[in-house]
Amino acid sequence: MFLTGKTALITGSTSGIGLAYAKALAAEGAHIVINGFGDADAIETERKGLEATSGARALYSGHDLTKVDQIEAMMAEAATAFGGVDILINNAGVQHVAPVDEFPVDKWDLIIALNLTSAFHTTRLALPHMKEKKWGRLIQTASAHSLVASPFKSAYVTAKHGLAGFTKTVALETATFGITANCISPGYVWTPLVEKQIPDTMKARNMTKEQVMNDVLLAGQPTKQFVTAEQVAAMALFLCRDEAAQMTGANLSVDGGWTAQ
Repeated sequence: MFLTGKTALITGSTSGIGLAYAKALAAEGAHIVINGFGDADAIETERKGLEATSGARALYSGHDLTKVDQIEAMMAEAATAFGGVDILINNAGVQHVAPVDEFPVDKWDLIIALNLTSAFHTTRLALPHMKEKKWGRLIQTASAHSLVASPFKSAYVTAKHGLAGFTKTVALETATFGITANCISPGYVWTPLVEKQIPDTMKARNMTKEQVMNDVLLAGQPTKQFVTAEQVAAMALFLCRDEAAQMTGANLSVDGGWTAQ
């Protein structure tokens, strides 16, 4: 268990990709801080499961990452409990789809705040501990949309491109501190959120489930297969290993060939 004694904080980790990250890191002995919204009983079940897996501690933070003071409170709680954050994975995000000239301003502000600005705040607050320890792993869940664009997703694409640029800058600033900063950019990942979208799309487009999956969701992925949350988490786990110490400033695609086209 090569992460024993290390602390990992993962935002947006009460389900989906974020929870997969948490489970992968817990399996290697890390203390875990999970963050996000959802059913309280379900979250507590997952928290206990992480502790059973890791033999370490797992904390839940329900702070709203669109608010700077709540981000600061979350990071302070992690520092009090564990001394600081050694592995930071920014995964929290939200989406809205609309043409630019019809895009609601409040939705734009929300997406930029949660998908991009929160990563700046968690990173700036995590770095002093990492620099002191001369070791740290900063991982951003970007997206294929950090590399290419799709129509009607201006705020999301802007935020994800911003994460990629932010990561490169942090990688350069921390290169002599034993800290790495990288993006993981998944394509369509099979999560409960994606699964729930299928019935509405079937109805709206008069399609079968298979048509929606292959002709809509997976249209851009040459493998015609969804990425799994566990595959994304495995990439993050590798980035935490000593063997990945010279991987920094990278944007790593896990997208079934989407961005190869």
